Amino acid sequence: MVCAYLRTILTTAADIEVVGTAADGAAAIDAVARLRPHVVLMDLRMPGTDGLVATERITAAPEPPAVVVLTTFDTDEYVTRALRAGAAGFLLKSTPPEDLIGLVRVAADGHTVLSAAATRRLLAASAGPAETTSSAAARLVAELTDREREVLGCLGAGLSNAAIAARLYLSEATVKGYVSRLLVKLACSNRTQAGLLARDAGLAR
Repeated sequence: MVCAYLRTILTTAADIEVVGTAADGAAAIDAVARLRPHVVLMDLRMPGTDGLVATERITAAPEPPAVVVLTTFDTDEYVTRALRAGAAGFLLKSTPPEDLIGLVRVAADGHTVLSAAATRRLLAASAGPAETTSSAAARLVAELTDREREVLGCLGAGLSNAAIAARLYLSEATVKGYVSRLLVKLACSNRTQAGLLARDAGLAR
């Protein structure tokens, strides 16, 4: 029923094509490999392989799609675990249909999408013991240049490429290059993961 509801909503948009659906995490992994979608809407609670595991496996593949978690569960644990698994966003199933269509477009363009509740929880939550997490993050960023740390700090603050360019007096193309290199250096699937790492390392500002 949920899949049918989402298909009905999304197919009303002329620029969105629903290429497939899956009833569980394992089927979702297989469907992504076969159909190569640009965006995946992922439920968390599914039989067998759950949405968190499926998200992690999908985003670990070369050139993965943007995975947006769509769920009724918005606890601190679910929000942070989903984003650290590689999700590009976290939305509640109560998201209005017209908003959902717009947010799918935003995710397809490579941006993070978060419900207001998820944003509040993300800012307040910690994904693990603070001291251990901060120490591990600090080690990861230790080899970055000063400019790379500045850009990473801006990602931690949730800034877009345009906003980073304005803050650091760089071109958007230059910022995009920095972000791409940071994702490779830090082994992050997307800018959301990099932003979380920046927060752990105390770089967000």
